[in-house]
Amino acid sequence: MTRSFRAAFTALALTLSLPACAQTAKPANDADPALWVVKDADTTIYLFGTIHVLKPGLTWFDEAVKTAFDRSDEVKLELVMPDPATMQGLVKATGLAPAGTPPLVERLPAGRRAAYAQAVMDAGLPANALDKFKPWLAATQLSIAPLGKLGYDTSNGPEQVITAAAKAAGKPVTGLETAAEQLGYFSSLSDKAQLEFLGSTIDELPTVEKVMSKMVDDWAAGRPEALAEDMNDSLKDSPEVAKVLLVDRNKRWAAWIKQRMARPGTVFIAVGAGHLAGADSVQAQLATMGVKATRVAY
Repeated sequence: MTRSFRAAFTALALTLSLPACAQTAKPANDADPALWVVKDADTTIYLFGTIHVLKPGLTWFDEAVKTAFDRSDEVKLELVMPDPATMQGLVKATGLAPAGTPPLVERLPAGRRAAYAQAVMDAGLPANALDKFKPWLAATQLSIAPLGKLGYDTSNGPEQVITAAAKAAGKPVTGLETAAEQLGYFSSLSDKAQLEFLGSTIDELPTVEKVMSKMVDDWAAGRPEALAEDMNDSLKDSPEVAKVLLVDRNKRWAAWIKQRMARPGTVFIAVGAGHLAGADSVQAQLATMGVKATRVAY
């Protein structure tokens, strides 16, 4: 893949609490995803990278991750999903092409149209289902469509688990962004970038299973450097996409963390793992602000 599936997965969270358990021998499905901490005398902020959808049976909400969560007074996610009706309205407002725009398939290069039609059919959609979509929304929909067939589900994803645990514990859960902001970042991409985004999605859909499996394996093994390669390095192919969906957002989140350090308390932040990996990561942005994030060993 060049940038499509990874960009969508890095940037967009589409939307069971597990007990902590001390174990002397780790089961085969045990995962130890990376965790970082930023601290001063009276403030602690944990940074946890997520994979938005997972297959059932992977144990990760334990050990250092659960300890950090339990110690926290509040939880911050990329966003807190609004109710379905509100989300549907936002998607319609940001993801539909203006009236008079030619059908999406006609805007693609002729050499990609057959593959696009096949991708729509493989997603179980009518042939004209995405005709009025902006290219970014079509790309995102086509990228995510295969995941359910492969056994991935948001109900197994860390955001759902963490949110349920926070509600059970009475911890406030808020977002670093709103759904309107997050969808707006995609919609703000130039038409050229959006069409490239969709084109590469069409080309790369056959590799989704392999790429997704490697991403989850790297996440579960706590290999942020590999995740950076999996998720973010390919964004360099499109400076506009990288800037809007990754770098600028990481800078804003780092600025929020630095500002939050001025107040006492403990915060558990969970964002897509691609934002906590690579040269433009949140941790790297914090370093430019004089704030050090330390990897938690466990």
